[in-house]
Order: sequence, then structure tokens, then C-alpha cells
Amino acid sequence: MLVKTYGGALQGVDARLITIEVSVSKGKDFYLVGLPDKAVQEAKIRIDTALKNINFHSPQKKTVVNMAPADLKKEGAVYDLPIALGILGATDQIKKDKIEDFLIMGELSLDGKIQPIKGALPISILAKKSGFKGIILPTENANEAAIVSDIEVYGFNNITEVIDFCNGSKKTEPICINTRDLFIENLNNPEFDFSDVKGQENIKRAMEIAAAGGHNLILIGPPGAGKTMLAKRFSSILPPMTLYEALETTKIHSVAGKLGTEHGLVAQRPFRNPHHTISDVALIGGGTNPQPGEVSMAHNGVLFLDELPEFKRTVLEVLRQPLEDRNVSISRAKFSVNYPASLTLVASMNPCPCGYYNHPEKECICPGGSVQKYLNKVSGPLLDRIDLHVEVAPVSFEQLANSKPSEKSNSIRERVVSARKIQTKRYNKTKVNCNAEMNSNQLESCCKLNSECKILLKNAMNKLDLSARAYNRILKVARTIADLDNQKNIHPNHIAEAIQFRSLDRDNWAG
Repeated sequence: MLVKTYGGALQGVDARLITIEVSVSKGKDFYLVGLPDKAVQEAKIRIDTALKNINFHSPQKKTVVNMAPADLKKEGAVYDLPIALGILGATDQIKKDKIEDFLIMGELSLDGKIQPIKGALPISILAKKSGFKGIILPTENANEAAIVSDIEVYGFNNITEVIDFCNGSKKTEPICINTRDLFIENLNNPEFDFSDVKGQENIKRAMEIAAAGGHNLILIGPPGAGKTMLAKRFSSILPPMTLYEALETTKIHSVAGKLGTEHGLVAQRPFRNPHHTISDVALIGGGTNPQPGEVSMAHNGVLFLDELPEFKRTVLEVLRQPLEDRNVSISRAKFSVNYPASLTLVASMNPCPCGYYNHPEKECICPGGSVQKYLNKVSGPLLDRIDLHVEVAPVSFEQLANSKPSEKSNSIRERVVSARKIQTKRYNKTKVNCNAEMNSNQLESCCKLNSECKILLKNAMNKLDLSARAYNRILKVARTIADLDNQKNIHPNHIAEAIQFRSLDRDNWAG
């Protein structure tokens, strides 16, 4: 007898339908075909043992399991449950009428328990697009899959419960989640707030500009100046995520297996803070079985690289293409996958190996030339993609002891959202979302300067030894500052403020 069940295979942040055909006929031996990897081939042992432990049996006949399409490699133990149900259906141990109406996924333990899987959200989206009545999967993944509306989601703890559901001997209610209510409930609960930060008003201003225009930012200052504390609060002033952004981000975290079991929806902008020992594959994504890296996990959020010069040069260089294209493409011999990577980069670094170059009180003990050598660990092309270079000074005792509360993140966020609305209107017929993404044509049309602005910018380029690559960055940042001031045109004060955020472009900065 032939029975069909259905599962899904992950490709990038999407899923592809897998048809599992189980045929039981006269003869002997078990055949599993359709390009399965080692974990899929081991399914027979897990299924035989699990069925025996719940008082069912595997057929002692010729059993052929075909997984189509045959040219797509099947990976992992997530096909255990649909194969097991196909075997039970083909041997008339359970009723078959419900099996083909559902997309089924789950790994089996030897006692019949169903283990959680990765990528439940894209698989649930696949089930809806493919016209299935619903999806059957582990209980831990049910809330995540239930984000998709107009599809029945059933979560089960073990295969016995699934068998009872298929036979109709036990009524089970589908998991229902109001995605919009869940999104709104978790939207405005940031973990960190700028009200915790004493002093550093100029740094807060730089971060407000970076958030308003989508600009990448680097903080340069001595140890203990508050660089990490400030960076952790940056995501709290970014515009709230839209529901589309939340679903897009959730898909990536689902594929990576990083979602919790409680809510299943990422409503807060992600903040990723990898250690400087990270490999280039872990940062950008990839591997034998490609997985999203940290840059994709930070999609629609913040990637924070603390102690930037301590990262390996090869690791930092792989950032150049994602920062420019806001997308990661990973190619293999037989396929390629794309992961979105639209993020804001926030980096921090000491100004020198000892950390006290340009410190107002402590003396730098680094030997001659070591400051420039330290800065050279970060390549020019990478710095070229960072719009704001901000020097962080130590906080004085008077500022630390001041009991006056600092401005809250929500107040800063309101100004950021207002500036983003201006940019949304400006770029509504283009693919550009914010000022940082402007191309040369848009830069020319949106950043027109009067004669006073041109003279100021020319003098700054000459007197401060600013490099030519700083010119476009200054214009983009000035455009954002003008948006924060709700000004249609860029004024000299906007240019002047933008110029001060190009510290590392000054040829004499490192002495």
C-alpha cells in the first residue's frame, strides 16, 4: 500500500515542500531514497524503536520510502515523524484520511517523544501557500508556527498524541495566536534605556543622528568611558519595528533555531554582540549546511562589534559587501542561498593599544608609530562604510554624581521617528529607506548646498586634512541633521555638525 505524507526543507529563510511516499509490499528490507543525509538514513532505527516502545510495530515487509524531489538533499532528523506516520498508515495501524491534509515535521526520541525543530515559521508559511489544512509539529514550535494566520497548527509532545489525533480518538484544539496583538504587546519594552547614562550628551546626539538616518557608527575612546553601555542602548531609540519587519526577522531567527518557546515573534529590534574571536563564517553565515550568521541575525537591528581592531582582518573584510548591499549571498556547487542583512553597524575601539591616546588626564605609554599601526588594523574600505566617527571622553565625577535624570529613550525615539517619516516620504518611489542608503544621483538631488555651505565644507576639507571619501558621508549626515531639525534645505550649522563626526578621516588624528 502507498501512503503520502508531507514535510518541508529549509533553503535560506524559506522552505520547500518535500513529499514522502511510503510503500509497503511483499518482500523484505527497508529502502530510504531521495538523497538523504546520514541523519535521515538513521531514521529507521529511531522509528523502529519508538514504535516498539509505544506498542506499535514496523512492517516486516519490503518498505520503500521515497523523498521527493529526489535531487534536493534532505538533512537532519526532522523527517522522523512524517516517515513514521507514513509507515503506520501504509500498514493500516492508523487511519490515513487526515495524514495528507497536514504538513508534518518532528524528530523522534526512542521513547516516542517529539523533539523541537528549526524553521517552524517558514515551514508554516509553506503549508499555507501549498494549501494544506494545517501543520503538525512539536509543542515547543507551536507558538512560532501559529504566527501564520488562516492555518490550523497542532503541537504534540509525543507520537502517541499524534496517532490519537489521526484516529480521531482524542479531540485536540489548534493553537491560536493573534499575531497583531502579540506584536503590539511586545513592541515597546526595551531592556536598556538612555536614562541610565550619565553625561555623554554629545555621544547621545551622535547616536540620535545615526538612528535617524540609518548611519553606521564607531565610538573611539579610552576604557571605562561608556562605549559599550551606550551601544547597548542604541536599539532602544531606533524606530519601532513594523509587523512585516518583525515577521522577516523572526524567520531568520527561526531558521537559526534561536527563537524562544513562549512568544515565537521577534518584536524588538535585535542586538547582536559577537566576541572578537568569531570566525568569518560565523559572522557572515555559511558552513557545510548553510546557516545565517551574525550579520543576518542582526537584520532590522544592530550589530555591535566591541574592540573592533581585535577582530581578525579576514573577519572584518567580509562585512564590506553586506554593509553595501544589505544582503548576504552564500554559494555552493549545487545551490546558493540569500540571507537579508539590513542592519546598523555600531563599533567601538580604543584609540591605541594602551587605550589612553588623547586622554585628558592619563598619558599614553605606547611607543612611536603604534597608534597608527593599531588603527591600520581596520581597513580603509570598511571605515568608508561608517558614517559617524565619534570620540568618547571619560565621564567626570560631577556628571556621575548628578542626580538629575537623563532623557529617556522614548523621547529620543520620537524625534528619530519624525525624521524617518520625512525620509520615507522623500524616497517613497525608490528602494531607499533612509539617508544612509542614498546613491550618487539622490545625493546630488537631495543634498543641494548654498554658497555658504560650500565654502564651509571646502575650508574644512583643506584645514582638517579630511579625505575625499569623507565628502559624501558628510553630506548624508548633514541631510539627516536637517531632517531632525525639520528643515527642507541643509544649512551651515548642519554641515558644521556633520564635519565633527569624521575624526578618523583627519590625516593628523593619530599624530
